[in-house]
Amino acid sequence: MTIQTEVLIVGDGQAATPLATALAKAGRSVAVAERRQLGGSCVNFGCTPTKAAIASARIAHQARRASEYGISIEQVDVDFGAVIGRAQRIRDRMRASLADTLGPPDNPRLIHGHARFIGRDDRGFRMLVAEDEVSCSSVILDTGTRSALPPIDGLSDISFLDASNWLEHQDRPSHVAILGAGYIGMEMAQFYRRMGCRVTVFDTGDQILHNEDEDVSTALFKTLEAEGVAFSLATTVTRVQNHNGGVRLSFDRNDPALLPGTLDASHVFIATGRQPNTDDLGLDTIGVQTDDHGFVVVDEKLRTSVDGVWAAGDIRGGPMFTHTAWDDGRILQAQLLDDGSDTTLRTVPYAVFTDPQLGRVGLTEREARAAGKSFKVGRFDMASNGKAQETGEESGLIKVLVDERSNTLLGAAVLSADAAELVHGYVNVMNAGAPIDVIRDAVFIHPTLTEATQSVLSTLTR
Repeated sequence: MTIQTEVLIVGDGQAATPLATALAKAGRSVAVAERRQLGGSCVNFGCTPTKAAIASARIAHQARRASEYGISIEQVDVDFGAVIGRAQRIRDRMRASLADTLGPPDNPRLIHGHARFIGRDDRGFRMLVAEDEVSCSSVILDTGTRSALPPIDGLSDISFLDASNWLEHQDRPSHVAILGAGYIGMEMAQFYRRMGCRVTVFDTGDQILHNEDEDVSTALFKTLEAEGVAFSLATTVTRVQNHNGGVRLSFDRNDPALLPGTLDASHVFIATGRQPNTDDLGLDTIGVQTDDHGFVVVDEKLRTSVDGVWAAGDIRGGPMFTHTAWDDGRILQAQLLDDGSDTTLRTVPYAVFTDPQLGRVGLTEREARAAGKSFKVGRFDMASNGKAQETGEESGLIKVLVDERSNTLLGAAVLSADAAELVHGYVNVMNAGAPIDVIRDAVFIHPTLTEATQSVLSTLTR
């Protein structure tokens, strides 16, 4: 069977459904090819279920702290299967909503199956989706990424957890060894610890969240360590093997003065990075360029090296967040339907949903110095904020970088309760290109955590 359509979107990531709907409303014929579940990583195993599970973990943690607030809770029991079940139900509702959006009538048309290029002709591109051939004039690649597996001896011989399969395990692990101290690793480390598991984190670097400034990273590290998360940093896991119903990890220290060691755990969770799903798309058939890591090379308008082929979301490298993928859909809508003025030259905030959360936008201090910027730095401990004291959420700090010449914000790190919300005040100021005075001179409600985003400005120094 040959299917004719103007636009084929390969992969139903966060850019796909809104873009497909907009194109269809504009009168374009659109098909979406998806080989697994609708919604991409966010809906199926990322944002949606992880934040649901993290919410359960926070409830358990707060219940254990009840005595700090004058409340007596004799025992906190975690039903791990019920926690996972709740996250699954929320995920399933999201899936169903997407299925309704892409359901009948047949524009947008959903085609189930793996898609790959098989050639070109005078009508455009020819692609094979499952057993059907699709002929289209434009292709948008939105196939996302998967866990990048580290070169560890024995890894292929054990069963391990990762971002894609953790939600399918309803039995609570006794001891999780997490490989990787990045964003995923830190969120899952705290989740499993608050569920009552022992947790040990391994990373080859000497700090967690290696892209962040050391003072911010260290503040979060101390909080997680105080909760009982064990860390083995500057350490390379060299071998894993099945052992006594669990897994034995062998590791070397980066410091040659320290001896190698072993650790026995019930489970291993791989969180050492992501790799793009580009290796079986037939990109070489039509000459789509990828970089050394397999990411599709695009320009600021998300155009690939082949006219008529675009890429959105994590597959094109750069910031790998759901909100950037969603905005990629807006950029592509502008290219295909509007004036084409939208580009990836944008301010991209992000968050790490640990507790306290880390909300980030703009440059780190390390990046600003490397770029030769002249700036002032402000730091404010959340323990000095009235609302934080009143609610018992005193962990964390706020750090801002302000350009000395323009008095505009270069970057901010908010490590606090609800930081993913608080950071948007800084995001708005940066998007507006406004001086930091608009925050400094504003009247903020008291008592609020948001006051801390203003208080930090009184601490600015060179």
